Amino acid sequence: MKTGPVKTCLILDDYQDVALGCADWGRLGPRVAVSALHDTVTDPDALVARLGEAEILVVMRERTPFPAELIARLPKLELLVTSGMRNAAIDVAAARARGITVCGTGSHPAPPAELTWALILGLARHLVPENAALRGNGPWQSSLGRDLAGARLGLIGLGKIGARVARVARAFDMHVSAWSPNLTPARAEAEGVAFAPSREALLAESDVVSLHLVLGPTTRNVLGRPRSRG
Repeated sequence: MKTGPVKTCLILDDYQDVALGCADWGRLGPRVAVSALHDTVTDPDALVARLGEAEILVVMRERTPFPAELIARLPKLELLVTSGMRNAAIDVAAARARGITVCGTGSHPAPPAELTWALILGLARHLVPENAALRGNGPWQSSLGRDLAGARLGLIGLGKIGARVARVARAFDMHVSAWSPNLTPARAEAEGVAFAPSREALLAESDVVSLHLVLGPTTRNVLGRPRSRG
């Protein structure tokens, strides 16, 4: 039986050294050699030298940009896979023009929603400074946490992740409001949260604010200072 040459598959930006254990790469078969890179290369020439022999690249969300200039310098590239279905750092049109297939993996809203609540609870109860003080033989219970029950959570974005965060907030007996450039009162009502008429109104009434938006032209700098014109 004839077999083709072995394809090289590189996983980029695996800085935690966990990618090879997070999937069954053996299903690709013996004709694909998979390895992971654990550092991020920012110099374009060094990046081309590192990736130039690979036919398959698996990239983490927006850690290494793939503009048209880089894609043009990777003549062997056939398949570009990104974690998640969105990756604003890939010039998909340039890849298509080169005949490179671009695809993404499925993603789950539960992990980021859980991390959101880890951060909210940690901030509300001062877990990091209290833990550091305890381990450093510092003062015991030097701060006073705040209750979340009865407080208002403001969500900027009410998609899959934002809606999950809202459901947990209600379990904590919090009031929940939401706003985004495209959010409608009907959508907010369907998720059981109050519709904030503006970003400013949401910020003014909220005790805690959590941002869950896809980066794009209408969401960039949504909480930043607007750039001056002229």
